[in-house]
Amino acid sequence: MTAHEAYTIDPWGLTEQSLDLDVLARAESVFALSNGHVGLRANLDEGEPHGLPGTYLNGVFELRPLPYAEAAYGQPESGQSVINVTNGKIIRLLVDDEPFDLRYGDLVEHQRRLDFRDGLLRRRAVWTSPAGRTIRVTSTRLVSLTQRAVAAIEYEVEPVDGAARIVLQSELVANEQLPSADGDPRAAAVLEAPLVAEHHSCTDAKAVLVHQTRFSGLRVAAMMDHEIDYTGHFEAATETEEDQARFSVTTVLKKGEKLRLVKYLAYGWSAARSLPAVRDQVAAALTAARFTGWDGLVAEQRSYLDAFWSHSDIEVDGDVELQQAIRFAVFHVLQAGARTEERAIPAKGLTGPGYDGHCFWDTETFVLPVLTYSLPDAVAQALRWRYSTLPLARERAAQLGLAGAVFPWRTIRGEECSGYWPAGTAAFHIGADIARAVERYVRATGDIDFERDYGMEILVETARMWRSLGHHDAEGRFRIDGVTGPDEYSSIADNNVYTNLMAQANLRAAADAAGRHLHEAAALGVNTEEMAGWRDAAAVMYIPYDEKLGVHPQAEGFTNHEMWDFDNTPQDKYPLLLHFPYYDLYRKQVVKQADLVLAMQVRGDAFSAEQKARNFSYYERLTVRDSSLSACTQAVIAAEVGHLDLAYDYLAEAALMDLHDLGGNTRDGLHMASLAGACIALVAGFGGLRDHNERLMFRPRLPSGLSRVAFSMRLRKNIVLHIEITNAEATYSLREGDRLRLVHDEQEVLVTSQKPVSLPIPRPVPLERLTQPAGREPARRQAQSGPTIASGDALGVGQDE
Repeated sequence: MTAHEAYTIDPWGLTEQSLDLDVLARAESVFALSNGHVGLRANLDEGEPHGLPGTYLNGVFELRPLPYAEAAYGQPESGQSVINVTNGKIIRLLVDDEPFDLRYGDLVEHQRRLDFRDGLLRRRAVWTSPAGRTIRVTSTRLVSLTQRAVAAIEYEVEPVDGAARIVLQSELVANEQLPSADGDPRAAAVLEAPLVAEHHSCTDAKAVLVHQTRFSGLRVAAMMDHEIDYTGHFEAATETEEDQARFSVTTVLKKGEKLRLVKYLAYGWSAARSLPAVRDQVAAALTAARFTGWDGLVAEQRSYLDAFWSHSDIEVDGDVELQQAIRFAVFHVLQAGARTEERAIPAKGLTGPGYDGHCFWDTETFVLPVLTYSLPDAVAQALRWRYSTLPLARERAAQLGLAGAVFPWRTIRGEECSGYWPAGTAAFHIGADIARAVERYVRATGDIDFERDYGMEILVETARMWRSLGHHDAEGRFRIDGVTGPDEYSSIADNNVYTNLMAQANLRAAADAAGRHLHEAAALGVNTEEMAGWRDAAAVMYIPYDEKLGVHPQAEGFTNHEMWDFDNTPQDKYPLLLHFPYYDLYRKQVVKQADLVLAMQVRGDAFSAEQKARNFSYYERLTVRDSSLSACTQAVIAAEVGHLDLAYDYLAEAALMDLHDLGGNTRDGLHMASLAGACIALVAGFGGLRDHNERLMFRPRLPSGLSRVAFSMRLRKNIVLHIEITNAEATYSLREGDRLRLVHDEQEVLVTSQKPVSLPIPRPVPLERLTQPAGREPARRQAQSGPTIASGDALGVGQDE
């Protein structure tokens, strides 16, 4: 099934018109619901068939050993893997003793729709059993964005062609059997039966299961309650055992009669609280959900999303499929970060177990920039989680013989979980990425209290790390040797340009913050001498430059390496990391993902316009995009240097990464950084946004395939700036707030609430299209016009419902 056959194009939702069991796991990721605390993959209500069962709680993991062929100092001894916790999605249905199972009988109709405006996943199925009885099933599922611990399902069954004996079995199931991993190191490690039963009980239509993880010692509770809407006679019973709870309802439905069940779910966990405390926590959440009721939960969800979209929508005219993909991206980024509340935002969000559920630098570099201007409170929560892990980061730094703090390359709780140190431990840039996110958040929001209480300590400890990791050479330059930059096909390199420029910004930001908060800085042991040392190192930071080629090498000496033989690399050998040894990749000029090009995006103030154009052209010939993190960054710089149609191609690749399953691994969860990166590609690429300093700068340009782009940005809690871009002009207006100064194409502009400002956009100068490695060119983008579905038409849902 192609992507176009699977999903109908609709600017405000995603509709699956039929069910293909061969790509069921992919659909389970795409239609997943989450609020950043609870995540439910879109498994079918009846539980089977499934691609990959998944119910996740942010921060709940199991420990697993990290075996090594040879022991070495400083290697992490154990890893952390997200686990599938108690599944509360299951509602089994038996029709005249035959289970409702889509693999048998005749599936007359099946449709699912995810609506981005109300956050609901709706399903409708018409099925004829092997015995010939036809029924209609409809369900609606939500994970509440307003009540953090709560999910709910409305389920309705109706006989179509005659009376039927109906049994519904609503369940909680722990330790579900999972399919085996496929050998791809990007997939999660499979952990069997990670939950040890501690308590189970039931009362009336309510049941609770409490478990503890076998090795990490985390206590997890799940609870369900039910409402039945049926005027006829029925019987109901509840039973529990260690790993299962079941609420059963049985009746005989006449043709046209409906049995409606509402299932409320509550989840909680703790590493410290007692069994009664965790059990009572979910009981309280469930009580609140019942008090709100199904209609109330739906209304709360719609109200929350109405408010969110009013200041966070990104509008795209000229390409309806791209419009759908961008709203899909914004919606899932929102779901990933909305209610993390001092937990990490994993690379897959809570949509699947890919990458073991770990958080990487992806969060701070790609996801948090989007949330900074749309949901800043979520950014504060994510950064407070990083702050909470500072003690572990200090321990890691000491273990490595460094000062300050070394944040982990990949983790769930804060410990380093990467068993491959060249791509993990040596990627010290994670510290500067976090520092940059702190700096951006404080600048955008004006949250000085956060900077004083949390951000400054992060900046100080990362600055101390850089000062101890680097050194002044004989020529007085500050060098940072033996590190891994963003490109994982180049490792243990000296003076990676991205790393050095980010470290430079980190050192300056730490000195500035300490200067603003002298009392708190002194409490951390910071003095004027240390601050001066940070500024001195930043001032003489070594940034390699190849005078002969007129480009920046990705790292010192990189442009002297042998070129990878792209012409003789078959397409079935990509991604290269799965078919070639790392040692061969490390010594060649081949780039997995944007590295030097990313430096030009996040530290664009360090490059001239001519350098950007020459660098971009050089690295286009080397970048194979074996990472989903690359296309969005290439889109931003392609737009900046004038390759607008190429930028459009890269934008579409980033935005459609999961909807078209371009990486072939959407089954393991969505690519949150690519989804967020698609938003960045539009706003920073075609909007030209740069936020290097206190004043926002815009340099808008549109490719030939788009006629209009519009987006809003929330600033300093009382300003919402709206930008509308056409091929002729850009209009800046304030939807909230009184006045804002910004820069448009190097022209300073004052925008007030009384008067929008419209300014012309220069006509682009056509450029010769750049070349990429053989066979790795982005697909040429042509605006997609069909098949389409009018917003709200699917599943009989009205636009205002």
